Amino acid sequence: MSVVVLISGRGSNMEALLDARLPVSAVISNRSDAKGLAIAAARGVPTAVVEHRMFPTREAFEQALGREIDRFSPRLVALAGFMRILTPAFAGRYAGRMMNIHPSLLPEFPGLHTHERALAAGVKKHGCTVHFVTPELDHGPVVIQAEVPVRPGDTPEALAARVLRQEHLIYPRALRWFLDDRLVIEGDKVRVKGNDAQVLVSSD
Repeated sequence: MSVVVLISGRGSNMEALLDARLPVSAVISNRSDAKGLAIAAARGVPTAVVEHRMFPTREAFEQALGREIDRFSPRLVALAGFMRILTPAFAGRYAGRMMNIHPSLLPEFPGLHTHERALAAGVKKHGCTVHFVTPELDHGPVVIQAEVPVRPGDTPEALAARVLRQEHLIYPRALRWFLDDRLVIEGDKVRVKGNDAQVLVSSD
């Protein structure tokens, strides 16, 4: 029933998963200086580092990363600010059991700098998405989204802070659904068994 969490930085979404008492068996980072490693270790969670810079190719890095993940035999792999683009082979290795949290309402604004791009586009609502990872970047089946209004005068930083609060709500919820066997992937869609909402609208 365990979850392995992959991080590259501060690990705030990882911390939200721990706060939700999800069964996180390990936290792995591609950077030894990731602040989230100390947070996880302080809470008694095993940590590991697989430095991508130590490998000659992306494939070699992912082989080592996969070996480290599989040491913990996780049911689910959760990307929580893991800043590496994964190869199709790695995505396929964990197909149907690897999730990501992305700071936009996918399919809008895949990739980086989502808050700046949302403001530049003049959208009225922004938010975050939990989705299954597939070979195409930020295009996997959507599990749950949270919307926040874009306010007049918003800065990328202010918008990012409001979106992050919603990330911390929906990511634990999505993982719990998965671990409770409540998610059904139907093509490019995900259905939740029961009546739980898959789109949350915040007034924040």
